[in-house]
Amino acid sequence: MADNAKSENKPKTSFFKGLESEFKKISWPDRSTLVKQAVAVTIVSVVLGCIIAVLDLAIQYGVNFLTM
Repeated sequence: MADNAKSENKPKTSFFKGLESEFKKISWPDRSTLVKQAVAVTIVSVVLGCIIAVLDLAIQYGVNFLTM
């Protein structure tokens, strides 16, 4: 019981000081890694967008063919 009373009396640190200490722990990527990852994400997004567009056109053609 005495341990709980001691921990309740400790002053709480502010949210922003805790946030700052957490940001210092982050391992930020260097510029070349960041550029490589950004290019990879962009390429994958464009490829998936094209695949979805082709599938959409095929499904639309199929529905139009069946309903006419």
